[in-house]
Amino acid sequence: MTVAIKDRKRADEGSAGFVTSFIDKGGIVDVERVADRFRMTKGQLAETIGLGAATVSKADRRAAPRTQSRVREMLEIVARVRDWAGGETQAMAWYRSQPIPALDGRTPEALVKAGEAGAVRDYLDHLALGGFA
Repeated sequence: MTVAIKDRKRADEGSAGFVTSFIDKGGIVDVERVADRFRMTKGQLAETIGLGAATVSKADRRAAPRTQSRVREMLEIVARVRDWAGGETQAMAWYRSQPIPALDGRTPEALVKAGEAGAVRDYLDHLALGGFA
């Protein structure tokens, strides 16, 4: 196994642990815990993932598949970049504001909001395997 693949596997294992730290016993991402961890209101979190404030404020909507998917995508991306970004706070700043030239200058946040988190993951895979930004 090459060094890049080993590093990628280790990063994936760390990312999974980070994401699962927000999941309750029922398998649902605890939106309040996510908001608290990143020092956001639930409304700010909703904006960050491209959903309405009511979606993350009402218990029945927080558990909806679309809400859960968006929150998980954000967490997975933040988890993958936190080591090289310098921590969770810096990773969230990168997620929210760093334009990616290879993705038409859009930020990871904009891509997740548009339902294109896969493009961000592919970009991060490309970088992890030694590709150019």
